[in-house]
Amino acid sequence: MGNGTSIGRVRGHGSAHSGSHHWLLQRYTAIGNLFLGLWLVFSLVTLPDYTYPTVMKWATAPLSLTFLALFVISTFWHARLGLQVVVEDYVHEPANKFAAVAALNFAAFGGAAACLFYIARMAMLASGQETAAGIMQQLQQSMGGR
Repeated sequence: MGNGTSIGRVRGHGSAHSGSHHWLLQRYTAIGNLFLGLWLVFSLVTLPDYTYPTVMKWATAPLSLTFLALFVISTFWHARLGLQVVVEDYVHEPANKFAAVAALNFAAFGGAAACLFYIARMAMLASGQETAAGIMQQLQQSMGGR
């Protein structure tokens, strides 16, 4: 076992065993994003019209709410995993790397939390959808609409 060569210094330490897990998570979230993105596009294209009541009715259906939440979680998780690799590969100072990964985590979790909050808000509005539709109708009338 050589002590002076670079291979000799790392021999016996084993692998980190985290790279394959990270790689698999990226692939799983990519596949999830693909299927959920196709579902989203197909669902929106098949709507009869894109008026507020129609889109709210579609978006607040239990299946749509669930798939939208899964799409948000999967998308932000995938973005976080990919950008973490970029930070770990290209930021070399440990303090800067820590700060960049912390900021990345904050942005990813904050963005996902905000999206999930608005999805939950849509679901809560669905229970009072008549009220929301009435408010929209009053707003349109006050602006000179029909």
